[in-house]
Amino acid sequence: MSMTTAQASAPARGGVGRSLSNLLYRRSTLRLLLLLTPPLLWFGVVYLGSLLALLAQSFYTFDDFTMEVTPELSWASYKALLDDANADIILRTVGMSASVTVASAVLAFPIAYYVARYTEGLRKGLFYVAIMLPMWASYIVKAYAWTVILTKGGILYWLVGKLGLDGALEWVLELPYVGGTSLSTSNLGRFLVFTYVWLPFMILPIQAAIERVPPQLLQASADLGARPAQTFRTVILPLAFPGVVAGSIFTFSLTLGDYIIPQLVGPPGLFIGSMVYTQQGSIGNLPMAAAFTVVPIVIVGIYLSIARRLGAFDAL
Repeated sequence: MSMTTAQASAPARGGVGRSLSNLLYRRSTLRLLLLLTPPLLWFGVVYLGSLLALLAQSFYTFDDFTMEVTPELSWASYKALLDDANADIILRTVGMSASVTVASAVLAFPIAYYVARYTEGLRKGLFYVAIMLPMWASYIVKAYAWTVILTKGGILYWLVGKLGLDGALEWVLELPYVGGTSLSTSNLGRFLVFTYVWLPFMILPIQAAIERVPPQLLQASADLGARPAQTFRTVILPLAFPGVVAGSIFTFSLTLGDYIIPQLVGPPGLFIGSMVYTQQGSIGNLPMAAAFTVVPIVIVGIYLSIARRLGAFDAL
């Protein structure tokens, strides 16, 4: 009797599984919905939910006397962003992000072009390792190492002394925006560290974009009598420009929200990341910290919309 029951139930179980399989096969929309539901729930609840909560808290009210946050909605935090001191922090951060992005593009393009056009096999693999190797080290260790490199008595000052450029370096450090007693306490030193840390994020998208440029176009340009500089300006750069924009997404946004490098290298001037920490951790002004956090979100959102129009996402 038990054998009969087991034998009868086996086809039934197989029939249910087969029916479900056939249903999912016929209904591709249902299959896609079941696959996407878990990640979409995580994205909607955890990611977008936290951003919406942050946006809501930026409208809360902070009492300077009691140091308490109350859920009374106001524009006080956003109005405070327009104060001279806060606006200067935003402009300083955006200016550094833009300068690091431009410098990274200028340095990355020849490296990416050489890797894409003149290396293959083992040599290309070694270049990839060399480009990625700095990213394998701890971020904080690299920042601390650069403070030693840039300080007086460090290897960079030794090299400048050997080249007889001490006077030129002192003149550069006296410039208004660069200002500092040494490279480790100047905006120039901070700029050098940012560029070093984020340079690989610019090289790889540009290299991928250059590899997609058909070699026949370069040959046709040369056959038509174009000089190398003209070929670069009219053929290579326009076709590889989406890769430059794709890399700039990383360099610009990562610099915009960085906290560690502004704390370790450069003058005491605050950046957006350090201002968020100061308002949240030291003062307890959560609405002001949230308002400062919204600033890079808005800036990066506008930047991404422009990058999308320039075809940057195709180069990622």
